Amino acid sequence: MKKQTEIIRGKLVKIREKQLLPAEITYSKGKIIAVRQVEEVPDVYILPPFTDAHVHIESSMLVPSEFARLAVVHGTGATVSDPHEIGNVLGTRGVNYMLENGRKVPFKFYFGAPSCVPATPFETAGAVISPSDIEELFQNPEIKYLAEMMNWPGVLQQDADVMEKIRIAQKYKRPVDGHAPGLKGEQARAYAEAGISTDHECFTAEEALDKLKSGMKILIREGSAAKNFEALVELLHEHSSEIMFCSDDKHPDNLVEGHINQLVARAVAKGVDVFKALRAACINPVEHYKLDVGLLQEGDPADFILVKDLKDFKVLKTYLNGRLVASEGKSLIERVKNEVINQFEASPVRAEQLRVKAEGENLRVIEAMDGQLITNQLILPATIKDGFVTSNPAQDILKLVVLNRYNNNQPSVAFIKGFGLQKGALASTVAHDSHNIIAAGSSDEELAKAINLLIGAKGGVSAVSGTKEEVLPLPVAGLMSPDDGYSVAAAYSSIDAMAKKEMGSKLDSPFMTLSFMALLVIPSLKLSDKGLFNGDKFEFSSNFA
Repeated sequence: MKKQTEIIRGKLVKIREKQLLPAEITYSKGKIIAVRQVEEVPDVYILPPFTDAHVHIESSMLVPSEFARLAVVHGTGATVSDPHEIGNVLGTRGVNYMLENGRKVPFKFYFGAPSCVPATPFETAGAVISPSDIEELFQNPEIKYLAEMMNWPGVLQQDADVMEKIRIAQKYKRPVDGHAPGLKGEQARAYAEAGISTDHECFTAEEALDKLKSGMKILIREGSAAKNFEALVELLHEHSSEIMFCSDDKHPDNLVEGHINQLVARAVAKGVDVFKALRAACINPVEHYKLDVGLLQEGDPADFILVKDLKDFKVLKTYLNGRLVASEGKSLIERVKNEVINQFEASPVRAEQLRVKAEGENLRVIEAMDGQLITNQLILPATIKDGFVTSNPAQDILKLVVLNRYNNNQPSVAFIKGFGLQKGALASTVAHDSHNIIAAGSSDEELAKAINLLIGAKGGVSAVSGTKEEVLPLPVAGLMSPDDGYSVAAAYSSIDAMAKKEMGSKLDSPFMTLSFMALLVIPSLKLSDKGLFNGDKFEFSSNFA
C-alpha cells in the first residue's frame, strides 16, 4: 500500500533568496505540505522544474505525449507551447488535438491560442483562426495566452482583425506574446504599448535592451536552427527578472541530448550568477504566464527536480505532482496510443514542372545562414542550359521549391545558397508557417523524387541522393510522428547524417534551416507556394534581377 506522505531531502535551492538550505520536503497527493530545514541531507540539489518559455512542440516532430517522455529526462516539467504549426494545417481542430494528446501524460503543457493563422496572405495555409475562434479558445482555461503576434505591421497599423484578437486576450486576462525581429525605437514602443508582453526574436543585445525599455520581457532562444544565446546571455547580469529561456524549435535528436538544462549550465559557465540563471529557467515563465507549476513552497504542486550539482545540472530525478517521471537518465512516462489527424491533398510532381525558363542573366538568390532564421538577398550569375536556369552545386546554388500541399497547384521555384549540398535533394513538410512541401536540391529529378516521397507518406522529411532514399514519415498533420520519441530521434539522426556526410551540407541542422526558408515574416528573402517573397518590403519579387 502506497504511503500517504513522501519525503525528499537535499540542498534546497531558494532562488529568490539566493540561498542553499539543507531541507526536507514532505508532500502528499501531489502537493507540498511542508518544507523544513534539517541538519544532514544527501549531496544533491533540489530545484523547481525547468520551463521552456516558448516552444512549438510540433517542431520536435513528436506529438506532445512523446515530447514529454524525452523532456522530463532533462528536468523540464512544463512548456509554454504555441500550437501555431498544427493550427496552420488544421485550425482549432489541431489546437484541440494538442490539448487532448498532452493530457494523456503527467507533464505540464500550457498551450496558447495561435494569433496568426494564416501568418500572411502571401501563402496558402490549411486553415484560418478568426477572432471568434480566439474567443472560443479562451473560454477553455487550459489556453493560457495569445501566441506570438507575428503580424507586427498589423499591430502598428492598427489592423482591425489583429487588434480584435489582442482585445479578446486582454478581456480574458491572458498575456500576449510577441514576435518582431529587428523592431526597435518608436516602433518597438508602439508594439509593446498595444499589449505585447514578450519577444523571442532578438538577434542582438542592443535590440533586446531596446525592447526591455519598451516594457517587453525577453526570451533567450536557443533552438535547433535559431541560436541567440551567445548574443543575449549577458543580459542576465542586469535583467534577470525580465528574462526567460526558450527553445522555440527543437528537433528530436537535439531533445534527446538536452533542453533548458543546457542553457542554465552554459549561462553559469559564462559567469552568470547561478540564481539569476535559474530565475530565468524556473521562476519567470511560471509567474509571467501564471502556470500551475510548483516553486518549492508549501501548498505548491509537488514539482521538483534533483540535480547532481549547480555547474553541469545533470538531472538525477524529475517529479511532477509528486510523481517520479524520470530517474537517472530514463523516462518513466509510459507510452500512450496516439491518434493521427491530417490534411494533405497534393499530387505527385514531375521533374519538368520544376524547370525555370531563363529571363535574365542574373538571379535573385536567397542566402541561408547557419543558426539564423533571417536570410540575405544575393544577386548572382545564372547558370543557363538550353534556355533554362539550373542548379550549380559547385557554386552552392541550389533550386528551392515550395509546393502547395492543400491543393493541386504548380510548384513555386527559386534559388538558394548556403546549404552546401554537392548532390541530391532534401524535402520537408515541416515548413513554417503554412507547412507546404519545401525542398532544396541539385537536380530536378532528385527534387521531384524527394517531394513525391513525402506526398506518398502524407508528410515527413526525405533525402534523395542518386538511388539512395530515406524518408521519415510524419503523418500527424504532416508535422509529427505518433511513434516512440527515441525511435523518431534515431530515424531523424540517420537522415540528418545522410544530408551532411553523404550529400555535403555544412549546416548544423539542414532540415530545420530548410523549414524556415518559407517563413515570410522573417526577412529578407523567402519562398512561398505563391512565389519569391521580399520580407523587408512585404511584396513578391522576380527570380531575375
